[in-house]
Amino acid sequence: MGMDIFVMVTWGIIFLVLIVKFFQSIRLVSTQTAHIVERLGRYHKTLEAGFHALIPFVDKVTFIQDLREEAIDVPPQECFTGDEVQVTVDGVIYMSVWDPVKASYGIVDYRYAAVQLAKTTTRSVIGTLDLDRTFEERDVISAKVVEVLDQAGQAWGTKVHRYEIKNITPPDTVRNAMEKQVSAERERRAILASSEGDKQSRINRSEGLKTELINRSEGEMQRRINEAEGQAEEILAIAAATAESIEKIGGVINQNGGPESLKLQLSERYIKTLDKLEDTRIVLPGNIADYNSWLDNLKLDELIDNKEPKTP
Repeated sequence: MGMDIFVMVTWGIIFLVLIVKFFQSIRLVSTQTAHIVERLGRYHKTLEAGFHALIPFVDKVTFIQDLREEAIDVPPQECFTGDEVQVTVDGVIYMSVWDPVKASYGIVDYRYAAVQLAKTTTRSVIGTLDLDRTFEERDVISAKVVEVLDQAGQAWGTKVHRYEIKNITPPDTVRNAMEKQVSAERERRAILASSEGDKQSRINRSEGLKTELINRSEGEMQRRINEAEGQAEEILAIAAATAESIEKIGGVINQNGGPESLKLQLSERYIKTLDKLEDTRIVLPGNIADYNSWLDNLKLDELIDNKEPKTP
């Protein structure tokens, strides 16, 4: 009875193992994934995306490789620059597997190997640069790391697409000194910009004053020219009017009663002039009040002939 139970348990175990191996022999491979199959301990084939059936107990999937691009962090590490300043550097590697067979058998762990190679390459490149250049030459460091990883990737079956440096952190003392230097440079630029602005402002003001003085002088010159032309035209107009008036007076004097009319007008103007001299002190000839004798001696004939009369 005991032997029968042992045989039944043994056959049950064998059946279960067969069922498990049967299900393990059926493989559904997803896109961008590769399964490495070994047959009796040797590489047999690579399973790509799709449905696959293996031989139980003979075929075995030993490696599964993801063919998508992946990001691998490079932990922070301490490096010394060319001027002996210690900085902490970390980064990110972007790589993918292009040959799953080499990635499985060419190296034990290509991710760990890539991180270590990136760290050593970063240290060697930063060691050739001064501290100030390490912040400016990130592209140079990244390009060198990518170049070295690509050379190694030929044997690993991997492709490094890019390497990015996340942080370059100097010591606190150096960072404080750099911050002071940056602040001093900003203050210098601010002072320079202020002085340039003040200089330009003064130049603009002087140019404005210069233009204003020129405009004023040109305006004054034009005003004087206009006044002179106006005065000249006024003089010409007065002269023309005076000539015309003299001609009319001469024509009136030649008519009947002309001399008497002229004497009457002269008398009126004489009287008006004396009224204006009431509160004025002026030295005049002694016989200025003897208007009749002065008027009698006036030669109207000379006025008629358009000649300047002679005073007695």
